[in-house]
Amino acid sequence: MNADDFSLPSWAYTDPEFLALERERIFKPSWQVICHVSEIPNPGDYQVFDFIGEMLFALRGNDGQVRVFHNVCRHRAARLLDGPRGHCTRRIVCPYHAWSYDLNGRLASVGGDRGAFPDLDISRESLVPVDMEIYAGFVFARVQGDGPSVREMLAPYAEEIATHEFEKLEPIGRVVLRPRTVNWKNVGDNYSDALHIPVAHPGLTRLFGASYRVESKEWVDRMSGELSDKPSKNWAERMYQHHLPDAPNLAADKRRSWVYFKLWPNFAFDVYPDQVDIMQWLPVSPTTCLIREIGYAKPDARREMKVARYCNWRINRQVNAEDTVLIQRVQDGMASGSYRVGPLAAGEVALRSFGARMRKLIPESNQASPPSAGWSRRLAS
Repeated sequence: MNADDFSLPSWAYTDPEFLALERERIFKPSWQVICHVSEIPNPGDYQVFDFIGEMLFALRGNDGQVRVFHNVCRHRAARLLDGPRGHCTRRIVCPYHAWSYDLNGRLASVGGDRGAFPDLDISRESLVPVDMEIYAGFVFARVQGDGPSVREMLAPYAEEIATHEFEKLEPIGRVVLRPRTVNWKNVGDNYSDALHIPVAHPGLTRLFGASYRVESKEWVDRMSGELSDKPSKNWAERMYQHHLPDAPNLAADKRRSWVYFKLWPNFAFDVYPDQVDIMQWLPVSPTTCLIREIGYAKPDARREMKVARYCNWRINRQVNAEDTVLIQRVQDGMASGSYRVGPLAAGEVALRSFGARMRKLIPESNQASPPSAGWSRRLAS
């Protein structure tokens, strides 16, 4: 049996020990998006991001530079900043003992009694920085690792992404966290699954017809569909087709395309001619996760653009509702003793690529049945 022809085993979607290894081998070394630079325009502006037990924040310093730090005081590990966003006027002040840090992360004060720490080397107690990268205006961070940059990972589509002018985007909403009682991988699997579009998403089928395509590169998948000229019977879809204005920055043959880029392991850009949405699926437990979403767009006061963005929201709200039901059906089935692995079609290239990388990083996922309890601890010993 060629493992690449089959899905990951069902136990990998329910097992606490598997998630513990994912935390160390998948998520700590992976890039996670925190915000767009437009969301922290002024010195002291910050955005908070929590995942897998790590607490981070992106902050713009007095020198105009954006930095990412662990959101943990160097004194007694108290959380410093509360989320999701905020502003520090001059310093970051810990609410526990009033240790304070300047906007570059350097320790500035240990509270009211400097004499209580006579031997303290203040220069060694700065906030702990996090590896970061700004790609096309988005702030990414990773807790550990030295793998490829975000730019390198998205290089196969760099020219196409550049035409969408991500650097000019501004938020058009707020960060929304949607809890789901499914394993994080089920969200990502569904995102890359093209076979379910004509079965479970009638609205997308009306919009795209048979044009939906999926391809996979080493670190990124690309899904896309071309808007049909045939007026939809659904009013929101029909209005979107009719009112979507031209985006002159895009090539003529891309001005009515919906494109989705899924970056390893749990992040996606949903790129429309009228706006860009980002989406992350963050593990909470083996069978729960949070979907983190926010939309961005370039300033555009045209009435037809406002109509298009409203209709886009209506269309995707319905798609999200349909997907919520689908991923729950799959998660419920993963708990059945009758299911181990499922065959993958030759065209399911994104799922094949994801599964291959998971099996490389966690070889035990080649096993159809889970190892005996304590297997992950035995690996570490």
